Amino acid sequence: MNWLQAVQHLHDHSEPGVLVTVAAVRGHAPREAGAKMVFSVGASWDSVGGGNLEATAAERARAMLAVCAHVPELLTLRLTDAASNEHGRQCCGGEVTLLLEPLQTVRPHVAIFGVGHVGLELARILSRLPLSLHLVDSRAAQLTPERLAPLHDGAARVEIHHSPIPEMTLHDLPPGSHVLILTHDHAEDAALCDAALRRPDLGLIGLIGSSVKWIRFQGQLRREGHGDADLARITTPIGLPGISGKTPAVIAVSVAAQLVQRLEADGAAALQALSSQHNTVQRQP
Repeated sequence: MNWLQAVQHLHDHSEPGVLVTVAAVRGHAPREAGAKMVFSVGASWDSVGGGNLEATAAERARAMLAVCAHVPELLTLRLTDAASNEHGRQCCGGEVTLLLEPLQTVRPHVAIFGVGHVGLELARILSRLPLSLHLVDSRAAQLTPERLAPLHDGAARVEIHHSPIPEMTLHDLPPGSHVLILTHDHAEDAALCDAALRRPDLGLIGLIGSSVKWIRFQGQLRREGHGDADLARITTPIGLPGISGKTPAVIAVSVAAQLVQRLEADGAAALQALSSQHNTVQRQP
């Protein structure tokens, strides 16, 4: 596949990658300005010229992937006999500047259950991030196009779910989804907690509420068969510790910050696993 198909492939499979573009050429070079290729942890597509040029680009791109880099970089290489070449000689006589851009092809799934005052404020913040953002509410009035219009201008892919039984939508979320439970009804919250704990493949499970609410929920969830290890999977109250404000906007900022911490940690762990898997394959005879 070509570089453009590769970007789509990485997006469809939620895999990280780096797009490498020949940004400038001076003198003779194997490819013209504008040539592109894509690197993932264990594969590459298309070409920016082969040889030392491309091998150096691959080395730098994968170093960027290893540290979850988000900032583009420029890499300038001279293609002469006098240049330092770690991957073989390339003496075309010119100079090439490469632009290496980390791709935002990994989109975590985040589901907000309850799009009331806090849920809407949280959705406004998260809609600015490269997420698949699921908004779920049993009340159709909370999900009108007019009310949610500001959410569609950001980087998130927003999916709306009017669900009279919200836990049914929870069953349809992809593995690894992060679930934030803040509905208007404690009965809905409890049902969602029960359903979320029956899915071991979910990410963060956050529940809004007081310590008194959580004490009551623990009793209900234990009666449903959940043990201490299960209950420990629920983060409550959600939000960064130390932020005591109770206005919807303050709670939303706190919860969004906590979620971003989790997303960054998950991204680093996933990339490390991909790198380990690739290295294992490389070592096999």
